[in-house]
Amino acid sequence: MSGQTAAATPPLRFGQVVIGPPGSGKTTYCQGMQEFMTHLGRKVVVVNMDPANEGLPYPCAVDVSELVTLDDVMEGLKLGPNGGLLYCMDYVEANLDWLENKLKQHSDCYFLFDCPGQVELYTHQSSVKNIFSQLAKWNFRLTAVHLVDSHYCADPAKFISVLCTSLSTMLHVELPHVNVLSKMDLIEQYGKLAFNLDFYTEVMDLTYLLDHLAADPFFKKFHHLNTKLAEVIQDYGLVSFVPLNVQDKESMIQVLRAVDKANGYCFGDLEERNIQAMMSAAVGADFQFDSTLGVQERYVETSGKTVEEEMMHL
Repeated sequence: MSGQTAAATPPLRFGQVVIGPPGSGKTTYCQGMQEFMTHLGRKVVVVNMDPANEGLPYPCAVDVSELVTLDDVMEGLKLGPNGGLLYCMDYVEANLDWLENKLKQHSDCYFLFDCPGQVELYTHQSSVKNIFSQLAKWNFRLTAVHLVDSHYCADPAKFISVLCTSLSTMLHVELPHVNVLSKMDLIEQYGKLAFNLDFYTEVMDLTYLLDHLAADPFFKKFHHLNTKLAEVIQDYGLVSFVPLNVQDKESMIQVLRAVDKANGYCFGDLEERNIQAMMSAAVGADFQFDSTLGVQERYVETSGKTVEEEMMHL
């Protein structure tokens, strides 16, 4: 009996579900991460879970568009893009046997799931969450990689909104989670950062951001609401970010290290791993300060002002 049970257990597979708002760089991330991990010697396949994704830049092992496409749903059911995408994911959930058969063909691979960009799929709609839960039952060990545009850090109101969305997604999806600030090379495209980069990656005392918001006449009347939102984020204490530029090798290493630690890949025996690296991950000794400082030096311009001048400006 025990032999039959063992034979019925699916093989252990690791992977990432790449989620985030539209335009945050999910497809570019999947392409870059696939190439990066292939150079490291991992056998990687990408699964396109977005029925609206056309013209994929990477070789796709499994494409949900073979099952359902957004254009067909919109035309056949007379739905808009938002309602059509929700219907598509409900349809995928109702046809999980199709997905299971497709994934079985790649049992010895590392998986990247390129997911749709509609925010409500990850904050309160249940179909994607149920798909992820079923993947776990098929013995997948997954990490949710949540991408958000880094330039939101330059706007305190948008950054607090991003924090709320990230926290809501973490609580709803119920997977090991890595939040990523994507497109770090464009972080100051729409304005200067008010604080050092580690203030945003580690989500430090948000009362400083509230002071910035209070200086804006539009947000001043919502000061009490903003304060309560900041308290919710800090009371949970779950949200932090890893900075990423897909074209930067060191940046990719930092993200992959965080993902491997989250889903347990670094503790497996699928490739050689030394004891020191495993113990470092186990005790959380991979301090991020030096790496964050290096990212800031590359992508954030320094003002050249003294501390007193910065304080007077604030």
